[in-house]
This record gives sequence, C-alpha cells and structure tokens, in this order.
Amino acid sequence: MKVGVFLPVSGRAASGVLMEAARRAEALGFASVWAADRIVTPWQIDTPYPYSADQRFIVPPDAPFLEPLTCLAYLAGGTEKIALGMSVLVMPYRHPLYWAKIATTIDHLSRGRLILGVGVGWMAEEFDALGAPFKERGAVADEQHEVLRRLWGEAKPSFEGRYYRFREVGFSPKPLQTPRIPLWVGGEGARAQRRAARYGDAWFPYFVRITPRELAARFDNVRRWAAEAGRDPGQIRLSCCQPIELRQGPVPQEEDRLLGNPEQITVALRAFQKIGVGHMALQFMVPRWPERQEQIERFAREVLPALET
Repeated sequence: MKVGVFLPVSGRAASGVLMEAARRAEALGFASVWAADRIVTPWQIDTPYPYSADQRFIVPPDAPFLEPLTCLAYLAGGTEKIALGMSVLVMPYRHPLYWAKIATTIDHLSRGRLILGVGVGWMAEEFDALGAPFKERGAVADEQHEVLRRLWGEAKPSFEGRYYRFREVGFSPKPLQTPRIPLWVGGEGARAQRRAARYGDAWFPYFVRITPRELAARFDNVRRWAAEAGRDPGQIRLSCCQPIELRQGPVPQEEDRLLGNPEQITVALRAFQKIGVGHMALQFMVPRWPERQEQIERFAREVLPALET
C-alpha cells in the first residue's frame, strides 16, 4: 500500500512552508502529497460539514487557503518523483475546458506525476458565491467526465450537452500519462460509487469513521456497478483518504479510527491494506504546522518501514 500525506495549503504558514513540506515528504519516502480544494469560504455556513464530528467546517473564513492547482504547478518544478494529488477538485466550480488545460499542463510539467481526485462538492454557500448550481452538481460533474473523454481522446473534440457546448476545438497537448491522467472519484455515498464505477480509475472516498470491512463492502458496489456499465472491475482501484492522530503512547483502539502510537497505527493500516486499499492519503489532524510536521516525520520513521515489510 502506497501512503501519501496532505499538504499545508491552508493556514497563515502555508505559503512559506509548502515547498519545504513537499520536498520533505518526498525525502521521507511518501508516495504522494495532496492539496485540498477551496476557492472561497463564506462567513456564514449552514451546510453541514460531513467530515467533522460537530458538522462544522474546520477552516475559518479569515484563514489563508491557497488555490490547489496553482500549488501543484508550483510543486511540479520543485520536486522530482513524488506524485502530486488533488483531493478533490470540485468539478462544478470550474469550466472543464479551463481546468482540464491546467491539469494537463501540470501533468507535463511534473513529467507525469499528477493524480486528479475529483468530486462534486458539499458546501452550498460556496456554490452560490461562485454562481454554480448546487442541486445539479452531480449532473454537471457527469457531463464534465464526458467532456474530458473528448478533450483527452479526440483530435478535434466537440461536445453538445446540457451544460457545455463546443465544436471542434484544438486541445493540445494531450495528457503525458497514458491513457490519461488518473481520475480518482471522491465521495462516499451510492451516487459517488456509481460515478467511480462509470468514470473513475479509482474510488477515492474520505471517511472520518469507517471500518475496513465496511469500506470493502462499499467497494464491492463499485465493482458490481462497473461490470454493469461494461467496464472491467479489475481496472478500478481502491484508494482512500483518512484522518490520523499519532500519539506517544498506546490508547484504546476503535476499528474505524487511525488513532494511537506507531505500533497501533501500523496494525490499523495493515487492516486497510488487507482489504485491497492500494493508496492511502493521510491527513494529520494537528492544527499547527510545526507539530504536524513532527508527527509526519515520526510516522515516516516508525510506520512507513513496517508497511513495506
């Protein structure tokens, strides 16, 4: 199982430590670094945040939050081998011709190291601020997937849909990676699973609390729906994002949390590895960057080698 780590793209220290964080992750042996997506954060958010216990968004609106595609383009020139991932690009926020061009550019500048996590988003207030249709976000994302097929696979792509229309545009260069930039479809529910089954190279959910057994059962849905859509289920991988809290000493264990000392974390991650998770992106739940970096360093020293044996 490959392991990645989320980058500090938000917070007042972000712009000063971003390159250092990515280079250090590469030196420590992590397989990937990940940037979250946010364009604006409304001061009033009534939409429940699905990834925290109290359902409140964890980044305050006055905290800096860097644009993730720009960050990955910046890191492409300052790193050498580590994969550069987005978790996840909210597809309806941007026109597909625009963001696909940026993604393809990053793919070339990084010499084929980009992984595109893609999703439909959750915050109604941000959709409103951007003039994007919140209730139609799933249909918009599906149409964008169809647009990508044309842009990346045809010499003179055209498209006529409900949300996007264009005729015989030139889109070059095509992705450096073949057959395309990997598309890892985020989202946890049945609709996201169906979207991964139809369009994705991997299903890439972010779960705050889930057991490996429950994750495997949901991935069975993805594979079944992939077969129904005429795709080879074996070509769709299982990747996952999880929060992690690394402690000094042992703590009582819960099967649906990555919480504990290095030995306990190793056992918990091996359970995910056993059910077929091929890539785990970890978000270390420490507010301040220096302390978070300390946990990342300790994880690399005491957990990563154990996962490779």
